[in-house]
Amino acid sequence: MTQQTKPTKGGNAVEVRGLVKHFGDVKAVDGVDLDVREGTVLGVLGPNGAGKTTLVRCLSTLLVPDAGSAFVAGYDVVRQPRALRRTIGLTGQYASVDEKLSGRENLYMIGRLLDLSRKDARRRADEMLERFSLTEAAKRPAAKYSGGMRRRLDLAASMIGQPAVLYLDEPTTGLDPRTRNEVWAEVQRMVRDGATVLLTTQYMEEAEQLASELTVIDRGRVIAEGQVDELKAKVGGRTLQIRPTEPGELDRMVGAIAQAGLDGISGATADRAEGVANVPIISDEQLTAVIAVLGQRGFALAGISTHLPSLDEVFLAITGQKTSEAGSPEDDPDQSDAEVSA
Repeated sequence: MTQQTKPTKGGNAVEVRGLVKHFGDVKAVDGVDLDVREGTVLGVLGPNGAGKTTLVRCLSTLLVPDAGSAFVAGYDVVRQPRALRRTIGLTGQYASVDEKLSGRENLYMIGRLLDLSRKDARRRADEMLERFSLTEAAKRPAAKYSGGMRRRLDLAASMIGQPAVLYLDEPTTGLDPRTRNEVWAEVQRMVRDGATVLLTTQYMEEAEQLASELTVIDRGRVIAEGQVDELKAKVGGRTLQIRPTEPGELDRMVGAIAQAGLDGISGATADRAEGVANVPIISDEQLTAVIAVLGQRGFALAGISTHLPSLDEVFLAITGQKTSEAGSPEDDPDQSDAEVSA
């Protein structure tokens, strides 16, 4: 079974400094610095063509970077590619299994290529077929699998050697919600067992579900990074939601907040469908001031809560694009004409 190597210096499973990759005049990756702590999931977000897939290809030895350095699981991606390949797993945007082989044969073959014994390769293949709900189709050629089934088989293949570092490039594209949840559960299980995951995704729910930290890339450069809540706080502060005890008081309550002229409070809006007033705030002092004004004016409150912006709103604020505009997850974000010709 593939042995997990020691982490790189400083507890990082992945360390990237100044990584650059050109395709002709196109600089797909432009001086990227990246750290992924051992045993965590780093989500890499960015609009279509941002350089995410090119970055993954460099870190998985499929492309040779033009400048910079990258160490993964203690190995130099340029100088030690063969050793590195034995300790990583990769699921790209498209299924890459052998269509002539059955699902079980595909997984058994990959297990043997990873130096698993025949017994361990069979055991691991059956285990992954079960986890991805493919047992009933195990003997069928992959060519007869549906698109979703091929995707699940591809994910199983990337995980069969229990890699120390796993790259997931748009891993749940085309999967139904149930299968997507199965993939998430397997990723979380691997992380609990010590694996490190670099995840590129256009699904904000997926990033929030799996990633402990996020890096946003645009035009080949890192433009934001941090924990999910940190990025949310940076781009939009919080929204104070106030629910009056009497629903008919909502509009009057919104007016009272606006008339108070509180420092830094631009106003409040009424969400009549939810029966709450929404007040943008950036500090606890502002929250206290709003509640004090409402108390002084005699409003009875049924509840108050604060909410950070959604990850979709964070993405829009940072990149200037909605996730729906950032490119379909079914498109290869970095397959520019320059890269294809390269």
